[in-house]
Amino acid sequence: MKISETQLPEMFREVIQEQIDIFNQGRSIQGQNSIPDTTDIPIENPRHWLKIPDVICVFVDMKGSTQLSADAHDNSTAGAFQLFSGTITKLFSAFESPYIDIKGDGVFALFDKDQPYRALASAVTAKTFINEEFVPIIKDQTGLDVGSHLGIDQKTVLVRKLGFKRYRGRTDRQNEVWAGKPVNMAAKLAGLSNDNELLVSDRFFKNIKHDLVRKSCGCPSGEKKELWTEKDLAEDNRFDFDTAYALHSNWCSIHGKKYCEDIIQLDEE
Repeated sequence: MKISETQLPEMFREVIQEQIDIFNQGRSIQGQNSIPDTTDIPIENPRHWLKIPDVICVFVDMKGSTQLSADAHDNSTAGAFQLFSGTITKLFSAFESPYIDIKGDGVFALFDKDQPYRALASAVTAKTFINEEFVPIIKDQTGLDVGSHLGIDQKTVLVRKLGFKRYRGRTDRQNEVWAGKPVNMAAKLAGLSNDNELLVSDRFFKNIKHDLVRKSCGCPSGEKKELWTEKDLAEDNRFDFDTAYALHSNWCSIHGKKYCEDIIQLDEE
């Protein structure tokens, strides 16, 4: 161990050494076809991880959240975070996401590889809520201009719980760790997106081929137009893919309900 006895108290050196010993033992990887229930994500064996192919991550971030102050405006700040994170979390649950988490002022949901259309519909629904309900409510209540950033990526992940099995009867000192690209890339895509824009990776985009998600309903002109625009990321070394696709539209006020329902059903075909 490189940290010396005179550099750190022994109790902290022991913690570090224990984790180095676990690392040196190597990992045990078990393949899994779908996202498991959180109770089935391993924590007992420190070497054991689950490997799940083609997991989809939808990441939704609040734009302008730094304007909200827990010091000066505690009531409005609490209300804004409750409305944003609380609503999006429950929407993802209604779309049957197997796993949902909150990261600061962002929320992410994971979907299985056979749920691409459901994942997309959940993102457009969150986008519609934020643009048409959340933004005007917060503007009216606080005078602040807020908004959203959204990203979707899809790739293999490794997952296990890290932390304590139990601590004084509590289990909240543990958390699921999703190692791999999707959560990281979806968050970076969200950070790159403009306000009320959804950016998705090319590897996710290739799995949503139906005209229902590629072309508009035709409102208001009656002409069905391409919904997505291509974005070149070849020079951006933050990403492990060269192309993303941007969606700016929300659910149509006339046809949105039917489109949402029909798009969800595409996963069953």
